Amino acid sequence: MTSIAMAADTSVGRRKWPTHIVVFLAPAFLVYSVFSIYPLIDTIRLSLYGADDTGAQHFIGLGNFVTLLTDENWSKPFWRALRNNLVFFAIHMFVQTSLGLALAALLSLPRLRGAGIYRTLLFMPTMLSVVIIGFIWQLILSPLWGISKTFLATFGLGSLFAPWLGQESTALITVSLISVWQFVGIPMILIYAALINIPDDLIDAATVDGAPPFYVFWVIRLPLVYPTLGVVSILTFVGNFNAFDLIYAMKGAQAGPNGATDLLGTFFYRTFFGYQLTPGNPTMGAAVATMMLFIILVGVLFYLFGVQRRLQHHLA
Repeated sequence: MTSIAMAADTSVGRRKWPTHIVVFLAPAFLVYSVFSIYPLIDTIRLSLYGADDTGAQHFIGLGNFVTLLTDENWSKPFWRALRNNLVFFAIHMFVQTSLGLALAALLSLPRLRGAGIYRTLLFMPTMLSVVIIGFIWQLILSPLWGISKTFLATFGLGSLFAPWLGQESTALITVSLISVWQFVGIPMILIYAALINIPDDLIDAATVDGAPPFYVFWVIRLPLVYPTLGVVSILTFVGNFNAFDLIYAMKGAQAGPNGATDLLGTFFYRTFFGYQLTPGNPTMGAAVATMMLFIILVGVLFYLFGVQRRLQHHLA
């Protein structure tokens, strides 16, 4: 018996290294390292350096972050961009997620005809270019040649029309709702996939017991898609705090009017690359990007160690 055990241990120790796994993973690992890991590490490194008048860089530690958070010339636009980003995220979180949940619930109804057509139409804006979306909505909302004023006047609401993209009080909300319109298809599809995977036995049992449809959805179906809602929330958070393209397409790098639509992404762009007569500052731009990474990391950790644990405890 001892010799058999020793032979088994020897055979286990002589197992070949799974080189095929390395071969298959190597290309993805190399691409991810070159285009994601290395730029991330180098951005953090660059944020710890400063440049003098000659352009030479020297190590200053956390000096860029102190300047960003305390110097009025930097802190004021930074905190404004962060505040706008929080509003941008809040609108997406409540409006987009709620619409996605409602649309997914309607599309999952078994008696709904043409559900596939509706899914395609609702998801189509997600596949369009952000530049096209921005240009189209600028035309629609234009006070000079847009159709929105005529459309509202048709229903007797013409007095409600205003240059929403040109007013500081409404520009950010308007752009946020345009972004919601474009990307509502993503949470809709994710939640729809979770709803149709709920076992029919649970729904049938509740229906046989006399539960009305709204009660079945609120008490049975909705709690079962909480994990999906959590994934939608964290994807919305990460995507919104990386937002740049729609703001740039509609309002430019200055994110007007008067910085009302300025987000961390556009603030980083102006800081790093410069804009018009303002030269770029790569080290301060790297500090802004690092702060964005820190904010996203805090949000993700809060979800993983706070929200997700509570969801698991609720479903357990």
